[in-house]
Amino acid sequence: MEKFIISNGCALRITDTLKGEKVVMLLHGYLESLDVWEDFQKLLTPDYRVVAMDIPGHGISQVMGEVHTMEFLADTVVGVLDELEIPKATIVGHSMGGYVALQTLRMHPERLDGIVLLSSTPNPDSEDKKADRDREIALVEKGHKDLLAQTAPNGFATSNLRRMRDEIAFLEEQIYVTEPEGVTALLKGMKARLDSNELLQQSPVRQLFILGKKDNYIPLERAEAMVAAHPQAEVVWLENSGHMGFFEEPEATAEALKQFLAK
Repeated sequence: MEKFIISNGCALRITDTLKGEKVVMLLHGYLESLDVWEDFQKLLTPDYRVVAMDIPGHGISQVMGEVHTMEFLADTVVGVLDELEIPKATIVGHSMGGYVALQTLRMHPERLDGIVLLSSTPNPDSEDKKADRDREIALVEKGHKDLLAQTAPNGFATSNLRRMRDEIAFLEEQIYVTEPEGVTALLKGMKARLDSNELLQQSPVRQLFILGKKDNYIPLERAEAMVAAHPQAEVVWLENSGHMGFFEEPEATAEALKQFLAK
């Protein structure tokens, strides 16, 4: 079921499969929308109730000001759970969606059965990454948002580029239809997010990292260091994936998630 709701004062598009005892909430990444989950969520239903949302500023959800802070987005996530009368969920965050999931864990831990970082990290932006985001903001503000579509192939392992041509084209289209103001609001929010390493290390909420061994955005050496810093988290490596494991190895990604949910 697809519908529009108001959460935290923001008009949102959501989908909800309605059936299933345990609830999984899927949060998409930067320059994506809930549409990226269309095929993947079928691998989780009917065993689990799957909810997805367009993060404010992306998809068809509303842009709410110049900056979409992680705090605002976390409150919006919980507002969706309230609207759907869901007391707790396992939140799966892909890339930027993982940053939103981490802030939800920080502010509303009682609403999480578990947190899954899918090609995401608890680390804050480095100074170099902040500079990259500033360059993207300047590009978008000068009216060149469509140039961001050139980055779509970077999300995939080089070995998968040929067979992922349709998915790359789909992601490029997602970028074309995203509001420029939404892009810059989320870039500013990501740039300002907190370090969440200590949060994860001290949290009693169950944690799973799903990481691609061929990720161009979270290189293997950095991913291994992250895993070493978080012995409390379960870890699944996708051998043949880049940053988009739910596209590149959907069955393996779904199986990892289902095993985590079943415990």
